[in-house]
Formats: sequence, structure tokens, C-alpha cells
Amino acid sequence: FLKILITSLMFISIASAQGQHTIMTYNVLNLVLTDTLERNPHFRTIFSNIQPDILVCQEMTSQTGVNGFLVRVLNRVSSGYAAGTFLNGFDTDNAIYYKTSLFTFLSNTPIQTALRDINEFKLKYNSTGDTLIIYSVHLKANEEDSLLRAAEVDSLRKITNILSTNSNFIVVGDFNIYDSYETAFKKLLNQSQPGYFVDPLNLIGDWGLGSFAPYHTQATRTRDIGDGGSTGGLDDRFDMMLMSQAIINSGDRTYIPGTYTEYGNDGNHFNDSINKPPNGVVSQQIADALYYASDHLPVYASFSFD
Repeated sequence: FLKILITSLMFISIASAQGQHTIMTYNVLNLVLTDTLERNPHFRTIFSNIQPDILVCQEMTSQTGVNGFLVRVLNRVSSGYAAGTFLNGFDTDNAIYYKTSLFTFLSNTPIQTALRDINEFKLKYNSTGDTLIIYSVHLKANEEDSLLRAAEVDSLRKITNILSTNSNFIVVGDFNIYDSYETAFKKLLNQSQPGYFVDPLNLIGDWGLGSFAPYHTQATRTRDIGDGGSTGGLDDRFDMMLMSQAIINSGDRTYIPGTYTEYGNDGNHFNDSINKPPNGVVSQQIADALYYASDHLPVYASFSFD
């Protein structure tokens, strides 16, 4: 009986771990079309250390770039990834990758705004057949453009507000929002209608201050390195993952508290380059890769799929 009990508990533990999956968002900075000696090796270093089950990217430039990143980066370090349908809209665009053993891609629906499209990605979880919705945004940049960001969020909320209250949806991406008081952020969290989002970190204030240093994702450099990326060091919480109430609550899709991670940020690089030694959470090799690959840090979190 004891042997059976121990074996059963081990099986339950393994099954539980297998039901936890990682979703990552990453602004890949105008990804180039082909493999180069400059950036793709750094991306491979990053993804050799962490392989998300779903990856959503911003600043993809073309289908060729999407295919190249799949073949030359993701499947070079961990086989089994596929790319969802890519839609080439205004300016740069969003792309999604997923592990085919876990998910099946269903659709990519653009939500048009006056600026860049917001993309609604739908995936089926293979084990249960349930649907997960992920929205990817790259809102208007610059602090003075807050009204334009608010208008883009209006377009998103028109879609999420018609979803059922128990819908599992996430919005990820480069929000370019500077603080929790900005109108766009308030609109995302506005609970007057059902399609609202929840900030799992519940950060209130001006995110550009040093007190928020552990949560900054942009910029990874203090100087121009010639790839068009932003400079100034880490001082903005631009890249985020916000979630529906159903995902925050305990249910069939549940955010696992404590897993939200700004990859490579040890909280000690405020207004500094991510690769300035020492980095307390990643190796120097990975810190260098994050520095050269993009001007943004990737953000990921783990979720329990019941």
C-alpha cells in the first residue's frame, strides 16, 4: 500500500509540474530578415537558457523575419516550435511562437487602431481543448503621446468587453506607459465593464523612479550601439503582462504568483546597462546577450493549466 501511495503521489507531482507553462513577451527591436553575426547568436544564448512554451514578439518586420527567427533561433536551441500566422500591418508587427506538443494555433485577428495593429492570438491547449487568448500590443511611444495610447487601449477594450466574464485572456507587449496614473493604464484596469485586465504586480506610482528598478525593462544600454535601439539605461517599465480576472483567480488557467520575471533585471542597474558587472540574476554571458540582442528585456510568467 505504501509503495502504491508513494508512486501515486509522484505521478500527481509530475502531472502537476507538466501543467505549468511559461508565456514570454519580448520586443526584439526591428528584427532583421536573416541570420547575422551581430544579433541572432545573442538571441540563441538567451533562449538556450530559457525556452518559453509561448513566445510573443513585438517589432517583427516581415514574414521572412518571423521564419528566420523560428529556424535560426528558437528551433536551433529547442526543437518543436512553430509560428502562428503573421499579418503584416502598419509599421512593425506582432508574432507568436508556441510549442506544438502543448498548443495548437487557431487564429490571428488584427485590431486596427490609428497606429500599429493590436493582434488577438487564439491558441488551443492540446490536453484539454480549451482556448487561450493573448493580445499583443506595441502602443505609441513618447511620453507626450499618452492620448494616442489611450485611444489604442479603447480599441482593445471594445473587444475584451464583449468576452464572457470567465474568459482566459492576457495582454502582453511594449505598452510605452510611464506610470500607473496614465489614462491608457487606467483604461486597461477599469472594472466598470467585464473586459478589464489585472496587473499581477499591482505597481502604483511613477515607474521611472529608482524605487521601481527591479521592474524596469527598457533600455538595456546607456549608449548607442548602432542598431537603432533606445539608450539611457534601465528606467522604464514598458514591457508588461496583464491578465483577465479569470486567470488571476483559481481556475483552469491560473497565474502562478511569484513567477512574473523581468529577465536579467537584478534591481541593481537603474539608469545603467544590463551587462555592467556584476549581474545578480544571470551570468555575464546572458547579460551581454540581453544587451546586444535588443533594447528591451523579455518578460515571462508561469501559468497553471488545469
